[in-house]
Amino acid sequence: MTANTGNRLDDAPLSRFHKKLALYSSGGPFLDGYVLSVIGVAMTQISPQMNLSDSAEGLIGASALIGIFFGAFAGGRLTDRFGRQVLYTIDLIAIIVCSVAQFWATDPVWLFILRLLIGMAVGADYPIATSLLAEFTPRRYRGPLLGGLVVMWFVGAATAYLVGEILLNIGDNGWRWMLASAALPATVIVLLRLGTPESPRWLANKGRTREAEAVLKKVYGPDVTIADLPEEAEERENVDLKAILRSGYGGRMLYISTFWTCSIIPLFAVYAFGPKILDALRLEGGLANIGEAMITVMFLVGCVVALFCVNRMGRRPLVIHSFIWSGLALLLLGIFPDAPSGVILTLFALYAVIIGGTQILQWVYPNELFPTEVRGSAVGLASSASRIGAAAGTYLVPMALTGWGVGGTMLAAAAINAVGAVVSVLWAPETRGMALHEAASLTPRTSHPAGRPARI
Repeated sequence: MTANTGNRLDDAPLSRFHKKLALYSSGGPFLDGYVLSVIGVAMTQISPQMNLSDSAEGLIGASALIGIFFGAFAGGRLTDRFGRQVLYTIDLIAIIVCSVAQFWATDPVWLFILRLLIGMAVGADYPIATSLLAEFTPRRYRGPLLGGLVVMWFVGAATAYLVGEILLNIGDNGWRWMLASAALPATVIVLLRLGTPESPRWLANKGRTREAEAVLKKVYGPDVTIADLPEEAEERENVDLKAILRSGYGGRMLYISTFWTCSIIPLFAVYAFGPKILDALRLEGGLANIGEAMITVMFLVGCVVALFCVNRMGRRPLVIHSFIWSGLALLLLGIFPDAPSGVILTLFALYAVIIGGTQILQWVYPNELFPTEVRGSAVGLASSASRIGAAAGTYLVPMALTGWGVGGTMLAAAAINAVGAVVSVLWAPETRGMALHEAASLTPRTSHPAGRPARI
């Protein structure tokens, strides 16, 4: 590749190809939200039928998160080595098989294993799909399109609650149909993804310039050549995964892993055990179901609002303010757990809307801050690291509600948000308006690198 500003690609208009790629890539987050949320509804039948203890209930609730930890790391390494396109459908086929197999699960151990495998497949899709989307998308649309993947997470979650409520009414085997139902959207997504081209940035990085140029011409037009593809900065030559941890990229990895962990522990706990938390807040029966549905919609609204802010407001201010004000809502829930139901629902709704900023940046930051040769590995490693805390938090929620009460549990969630706010003030970078290779540089031209403080 020759040195080039890459403006023809970074400033290209949003094409039909980009829109289709964004839609197909969103299938993974949709399935993630679906499988992690449907278990919350299914657990109302599984727990009494299998006589689950709080510990066993927590393990099954956290099983997919544990799988995501392993799958995201492995998927990142594999996609950097073998390419994005080759693994783009294989991981979803595994979800189909294991989802169907859940229908015949007869004991907690098998259910745990199957959901662990589903989590691994879901986790593998994170670095595969997001790296592919980031490497094709023009700079102006990169933040909104990557952040839009998180919106689909909440669409999947909302769909899961709707399907779950319907299937609860078919009898004692309703939970089996709930868990197996993930195979249907997974099959649709696999069929849509067939024929997706490989990332030209990855191909060029591997020396396969002829193939890279063929993809460029197919996507951008016959007059586009390999010379229009921006060259990765010299400071990142021969970077591997170990170099991420011992070079300047180590600071970026530390920040991304920390902020990601702090943003999803409270959220996943609410999604896995939302009905139980609302019941502890004295919202029972139909009111609890309405509250759960409302909170799901508010999470979705929050992400959509954040999509409009990510370019206008900037990445750094968005993540800081999102942590601060959503944490305040959790703090008030912890201090006033006996407040009227309307106040409780309002505070949960505020948390759900405001936390949207941190949620969409989970996909934007990791894909912008690392070079092509290790982008998948970096996204996978950050995702895996964040899932350690998320799995532990989800596992501990039933016991926290029993031992600390709902007030103490909400205070703990507020404390986690506070940690996210502090590290963001100290380390959050600004990558708004940068080309992908500029954002991944250790010395960005127009913003503060990760690991150094900048003004809000």
